[in-house]
Amino acid sequence: QVQLVESGGGLVQPGGSLRLSCAASGSIFVIGTMAWYRQAPGKQRELVADIASGGNTNYGDSAKGRFTISRDNAKNTVYLQMNSLKPEDTAVYYCNAFLSTAWGRPPSNYWGQGTQVTVSS
Repeated sequence: QVQLVESGGGLVQPGGSLRLSCAASGSIFVIGTMAWYRQAPGKQRELVADIASGGNTNYGDSAKGRFTISRDNAKNTVYLQMNSLKPEDTAVYYCNAFLSTAWGRPPSNYWGQGTQVTVSS
């Protein structure tokens, strides 16, 4: 079994910052790309940012210049530093990991349960 557990969400004022964390645990052989997605009410889930195992990053348009994704491979953890937050960043943020649970087993996508981020004054 594999678990992705997010933390760090909450209520923040516009212009503020939050740091999300997501730790993967369980039967993990190797983790490839890790990512953050978000879903606002009535909208489709969208990519916020992803990071390959080697550190290459990719950002959605809404995150460029404000958010930074990073990871600690030794801890199987991915982070999302969010600065200059706006009300339109309000959403449930989901962690995603593309990983394999055993040698020779094809990797699959795993999701966390989500953490709420609310940006409001």
